[in-house]
Amino acid sequence: MENVKKGATIQSLEIGMGIIDLITKHGRPIKFSEIQELSQTTKSNLYKYLNTFTQLGILYRDKGSGAYLLGSKLVEYGMAAVDQENVLDRITPYLELLNSKTSSTVLFSIWTNNGPMVIKMFNVSQGFNIGATIGTLLPLFSAAGKIFMAFSNQDIIQSWKESESKRIPQKQLQQLEKEILTIKEKEIAFAREPLVPSVSSVSFPVLNYKKDLLGAVAIVGFSDQIPKNESDPHSEFILEISRQISKSFGYIS
Repeated sequence: MENVKKGATIQSLEIGMGIIDLITKHGRPIKFSEIQELSQTTKSNLYKYLNTFTQLGILYRDKGSGAYLLGSKLVEYGMAAVDQENVLDRITPYLELLNSKTSSTVLFSIWTNNGPMVIKMFNVSQGFNIGATIGTLLPLFSAAGKIFMAFSNQDIIQSWKESESKRIPQKQLQQLEKEILTIKEKEIAFAREPLVPSVSSVSFPVLNYKKDLLGAVAIVGFSDQIPKNESDPHSEFILEISRQISKSFGYIS
């Protein structure tokens, strides 16, 4: 195989990937003016890059706010890279069941280098704003974020934990550490309105026979429809689905 010579690169591609990297690391939808300021790309060139990426599905432009975020094609590439397609095929019937029975939005997220990312969503209503879309990176205090805190390899998530922890008061971090111990035991996590007012979530891990975390399932809806703790009657149904999913991957609790 011929060695690639140092410097033998396509500059325009490097600039384009730099823009993608900037949007990824920003952690939330970002508007054209912000991208232009941070990337120092001329407006005419930036428009061409963003328009091309949007048409290819690599980026998604929200019609309401005009902000950009990672698109479905980029998520598809990521799924292929981490070999998650078989996982999705297996759990999709369970996610559909949860969506139907809870009348709430159901998300499935996996670990990426930038943190937990939503890669599958079953929406109860297209007009219902839960503060997340496919490609959204989930914060530490979301229910799914807590699942990754509790069940992920700590070395892998260390930089994410450190980055997220900088924004959180020490007292809250101490409370979270105690909560994580309970989550490990009960295998279910709860979050009250972590992203959007009046919208809460409950999440559980998808584990395999090696007790490795394959991803996290989260049920998101209006706070009065989402259970607050494991003693809630709705939690038992959610835990039963959780056990069935992980059992299909050989996990024994």
